[in-house]
Formats: sequence, C-alpha cells, structure tokens
Amino acid sequence: MRIRATVAVLSGALALSALAVPAAQADGPSFREEAAAALAKSHSAPAARSTFSAATVIGDLDVSFSNFKVAKAVKVGTTNKVSTTVTYKIKHGVDIDIKSEDFATGPYLYKGSYENPANLLFGEYPATCTATTATTANCSGKVDVFPAYGELINSDAGTWKGGALALDYVTEEFADEGGLGSTLLQRTSKLTVNAAPEPVKKGKTITVTGKLSRANWETNKYAGYTNQSVKLQFRKKNSSTYTTVKTIKTNSTGNLKTTVKASVDGYYRYNFEGTSTTPAIKAAGDFIDVK
Repeated sequence: MRIRATVAVLSGALALSALAVPAAQADGPSFREEAAAALAKSHSAPAARSTFSAATVIGDLDVSFSNFKVAKAVKVGTTNKVSTTVTYKIKHGVDIDIKSEDFATGPYLYKGSYENPANLLFGEYPATCTATTATTANCSGKVDVFPAYGELINSDAGTWKGGALALDYVTEEFADEGGLGSTLLQRTSKLTVNAAPEPVKKGKTITVTGKLSRANWETNKYAGYTNQSVKLQFRKKNSSTYTTVKTIKTNSTGNLKTTVKASVDGYYRYNFEGTSTTPAIKAAGDFIDVK
C-alpha cells in the first residue's frame, strides 16, 4: 500500500497517518508504511525532539549515512507518478547483514524542519545496497511522488531536505538521519505562444499571445501562473539564436499578450526563467512569414 505520511503534533507526540492509494504489494505493509512507522518512533518523545540535530542518528540500529545525492530539482505534475533516484552510503555494525530479508534501508524527503516536518515522501520499495567492505555499502533508492492521490499541496513546492533510514524488521530497531541533502520540489510548468496574423506585411503589427501555467496539486489541473516576468524572444528564419525583444508579465490568469512590428521571417517564443517553486520553460517557436 502506498501512503502519504502526514505529520502532526498530538499531546506532545508525533503521529503519522496514512492516506491509502492503489496497492503496489498485496501482502503486508509496504516499505513506505514501515518507514513512516519508524519515523513516528523517532519523533515520538518531546524530550528527544529538543535534542535532535541534523548530524545525529536517531534509533538503536548501528547504521549511519553519508554522501547523500539527489537531483537539484524534482518536477511534479498533476497526475503521473514521479520518481527521483537518490544515492548514499551507509556504515553499519559487523553484526548487520544488509542482504538479509529482515534488513531494509531507503531515502526520504521532508518539508520543513527535521524535528517537525510538514510532509514526508518515501519510496515504494527499499534501496538496493552493494557492499564495499564488511561494514560499508553504496545504496541507491527512489523517492516516489503520487500527485493524483493527494500527497502534496501547493504550499509544499520549494525546498525539501533529504534523510535516510534503516530498519530491522525482526528486532524493530531502526536508524534515522535528516539533513543529508536538499532538493527543490517544483510544480511542473507549461508555456504556449501564438504570433498572428500570418502571413503579415513588413512593418505591420504582430500580436503575440500565450499562457504560462503550472500544476495545481490540490485540483490536479493546470492553472495560470500570475504576475510572472516572461521574455518574448525572436530568431531569424536561418538563425539558431534567439534574442530577447522585450519582457512582459503574465496577467491574473497567466495569459501573455504584446505586440511587435513585423520585419523579417522568423520565430517568436516566450521564455520563462523559473522560480524556486516552478521550473523554467521555453515555448516552441511560432513561425511568422513576413511578405
């Protein structure tokens, strides 16, 4: 069963609740559920929360984490599952068998503080680890996002931090560490352009319209991105280089509209350079035939 981990403080303790979506495995809890339960333990005691630090491994399992690497940005749309691969290293006690079915490790992302995260994202399955010595291993795992099933709200866009955990299913011991890295979780953008009329006489006015929109994680639709600076660019028919003509802003519905004078055959496009919550995007050029 896939889940959304929702974190809340209840009577001084941290509680995780799961929002179920179509199951990936039919038998038993998924790695996501097991990982969420372990994090609930690590954040359960108020006294312990006050001593947390990003450099501290929480739990009784003799495992620590390093060299956490994740993509600079993860672009998430409205419906399709998005996965990002995370690599990291673990160091573990000599008595821990990382190939045992009773052992699992995996990366996760969290929004907000490690002590009191606003949201958590896990992978459906544990990471795969390859031993480098008797007590070290290189691991690779995925963090999976299911926007169609309410895992995210719009305010979740922006900086997320990375953590990793390890579990022993028999002893129920675990290790958990936050502050290992960071990434941007971004609302996927779309950008259109249309230059008209076409063909047009030289010296006449061309109207260039378009729209900048981005994923709304709460409605699972795309909506206009308002009051954003977007560059109108042009390249001549036989050139490969675009130059900026002017910069305009989207209106209250994300629409773009401006005018230019027709001079030579070529392509117009809009270029949005992005924000921390929304990735950069360029519209495909729209050709204008100048007579």
